[in-house]
Amino acid sequence: MGNKPCCSANRDQVEVAVSGSKQEVTIKKSQTLMHTEHLIELSGGQFLMGTNDGEGFKSDGEGPVRKVKISPFAVDRFAVTNAQFKEFIEDTQYKTDAEKFGWSFVFHLFVNEEQQVLGSPRETPWWYAVNGASWKQPEGINSSIEDRLDHPVIHVSWNDAMAYCEWSGKRLLTEAEWEYAARGGLIQKKYPWGNKLTYKKKHQCNIWQGEFPVKNTGKDGYISTAPVDAYSPNGYGLYNVAGNVWEWCLDWFTNVPSKESKDPKGPHSGNAKVMRGGSYLCHKSYCNRYRVAARSKNTIDSSAGNMGFRCGIDV
Repeated sequence: MGNKPCCSANRDQVEVAVSGSKQEVTIKKSQTLMHTEHLIELSGGQFLMGTNDGEGFKSDGEGPVRKVKISPFAVDRFAVTNAQFKEFIEDTQYKTDAEKFGWSFVFHLFVNEEQQVLGSPRETPWWYAVNGASWKQPEGINSSIEDRLDHPVIHVSWNDAMAYCEWSGKRLLTEAEWEYAARGGLIQKKYPWGNKLTYKKKHQCNIWQGEFPVKNTGKDGYISTAPVDAYSPNGYGLYNVAGNVWEWCLDWFTNVPSKESKDPKGPHSGNAKVMRGGSYLCHKSYCNRYRVAARSKNTIDSSAGNMGFRCGIDV
């Protein structure tokens, strides 16, 4: 099966007139562990990671299936919301990578003629680099998150996710922890709820419905992001681990699965970090990466309107 780029884009794929400077940022850590009310403790254990189903791209490194043992940890029931991220920003005055660069990627259907488009990647032309787009202005200048505070924060880079984790006293999940948690106790199922995309004829996730990338019918209830508690949780009580937004993981990406059988953490260095879970832009006709074993990647300073994260802690 031939490869196709992910439905996200990275900053290296487009040159724009506006660029930001790198900054070293020290985060003031919160005095208490923030937002612990939604943490779910998982006992860990051995599970079958990856897939041999052949539905993915060989270069993504989804297979082979291998036995992996995971130590106990706790994971947030939901992806980090706009409201939570806003609290972090107000407490620390942190500036995200999108704000430093002055732009972020917005899906073309959400860009109106009032927005300034700075460029578009050749491989993923449905992404527009929009001036002023950021976590608080998801579609660019004059857009707002005020009516979607319970939606997952977007336009956050891996760097931004790590800064939030440092402040909150939490951390990103390793890729193996993420897949263990997302499977919800099911063994080698395609999705967190089973092998069929719908369950009892009801949609279970927020993905693209229609012809990608020109028409999204919204039959699953949403055109863009959905509230973090939309749909039914998986067997461990986690919401939206398929679709809605991509979730950053700790690991550097490699297309060669780790040989470590206990708590694998990926390679020691790399060019991009792992993202998991797919997003509201994923469609079977294009990338099909909303399956629980599917993987993607992006550079640590990249951000787009379908990229968020979920936190966890050691127990």
